[in-house]
Amino acid sequence: MLLRSSELTLPGYVHDVCSSVHPLAVASPLFRELELEVDWVHPEAPAAHPFDDGSALVFERELEATATGLGRDGDAYRSLIGPLVAAWHEIEGVLLGPHPVPVGALLALRRRLGSRGVLGAVRSALSAARTLSESSFEEERTRAWFAGFTAHSMLPLERRPSGGFGLALLTLGHAVGWPFPRGGSQRLADTLAARLRELGGEIRTSSQVDDLPRADVVLADVSPRELARLAGGRLPGSYERRLRAYRHGPGAFKVDWALDGPIPWRAPECVRAGTVHLGGTFEEIAASEWSAWSGRPAGQPFVLLAQTTLFDDKRAPAGRHTAWAYCHVPNGASVDMTEQIEAQVERFAPGFRRRILARHTMDPAELEAHDRNLVGGDLNGGTMDLGQLLFRPVRRLVPYRTPLAGVYLCSASTPPGGGVHGMCGYSAARVALADLGRD
Repeated sequence: MLLRSSELTLPGYVHDVCSSVHPLAVASPLFRELELEVDWVHPEAPAAHPFDDGSALVFERELEATATGLGRDGDAYRSLIGPLVAAWHEIEGVLLGPHPVPVGALLALRRRLGSRGVLGAVRSALSAARTLSESSFEEERTRAWFAGFTAHSMLPLERRPSGGFGLALLTLGHAVGWPFPRGGSQRLADTLAARLRELGGEIRTSSQVDDLPRADVVLADVSPRELARLAGGRLPGSYERRLRAYRHGPGAFKVDWALDGPIPWRAPECVRAGTVHLGGTFEEIAASEWSAWSGRPAGQPFVLLAQTTLFDDKRAPAGRHTAWAYCHVPNGASVDMTEQIEAQVERFAPGFRRRILARHTMDPAELEAHDRNLVGGDLNGGTMDLGQLLFRPVRRLVPYRTPLAGVYLCSASTPPGGGVHGMCGYSAARVALADLGRD
């Protein structure tokens, strides 16, 4: 995922061009190993979900506080999420890798959760959001709140494993938080670049690549179709066909705003949250996600919004703010969703439009122009349904190794998939070193 910050709207207003909130970066074994010096900003609460009556449900850092806020569904939430939070260290080794996952990591997870606990966790993680929500929670408000987390999957909420995305994000929030780098996501990219140079690496940018370079090892952080293009016909036919058949999910339409003040939420709890999910009910969110999946932009889309300047004053002039939001749209869609997104914000924050000083929009084509891996605006590097969650981009025991000697694929189209964590490249590099006979 692209890590870049820029003054997209007005001078002095810093916006994250693509990725912004980074729980997986904090959880990343690779980033820990690199000992990156990043000033992480943790909002008071990771996320909030407002309702039309002016109330909201809040996702708190502490599991107990979150469960208490869910009322009658508190015990169900403790039972569902509590064991996962307690076992996060073991889950991390399976979820993030490095991949292929060692047998020892699987055994450690079984020791922590027990065989029945592992089976239950896997069953829940592979569930559709609707199924998991209806079987776990009694209150419609809780189901709507849970739907917001599962919709990050960019899957229909009736399709597996959308429920697992919600479980992962909630577990991450309690275990490590949903923070962002002070001053913008560019700070994380700059820190990674500086660390690479310290280790003797060299970085070249803005260089068009039209074929695979000749080298002992090539790590290709590209989409499957790009790998096929760069290989120039050197790949076996069956492998190339599978690369070209790789499926991409819905795209995104994003709006960045420069604001003359904070967003005027009707529900005061939203001011405590770094991320706000705007979608009202479960059925509204489900309809929005299904529309994006089936090729019809939603008239009332589910909107994911971040308000980083409430907690980071390095991103805007004194007293002013930035915010961004996006919704899911059909892959490659050229529709302008600005009005629909702003209407959703206005729905829960009357007077929001009057605070807009300037805006900047990006449709799927513009997102892909910034990062060619965002094919059609797909933020996950390819559909992450059951068919492509673990076996991406093709069904191979070691998905990073290609049929070309010394060439390895390491983009988000390989396990563990989309997100800012670096573990696709880390896993691919470990495979390459092993193939070279090096530790």
